[in-house]
Amino acid sequence: MERIDISAGFSIHDYRTKLKLLHDDGDTRTLENRAELGCPSCGRAFTRLFVTENATASFDAPPERPFCLARTEAKLLLLAH
Repeated sequence: MERIDISAGFSIHDYRTKLKLLHDDGDTRTLENRAELGCPSCGRAFTRLFVTENATASFDAPPERPFCLARTEAKLLLLAH
């Protein structure tokens, strides 16, 4: 299983054929994992990926499943399993 590599940052464009964009408001993006990509934190496949460059983010409800966080210099990634 290919794992998302964040060692040099993260660009959605590097994985554009494997992730489906579900939401983009300019500040945050939510994507669906369509190719069983592995999480950069734990290596397991994830279902959803939330990406933001903002310093903070709020959610109406916490994920009801396990999740991992990964941080690059510019982005925060939340991966729901």
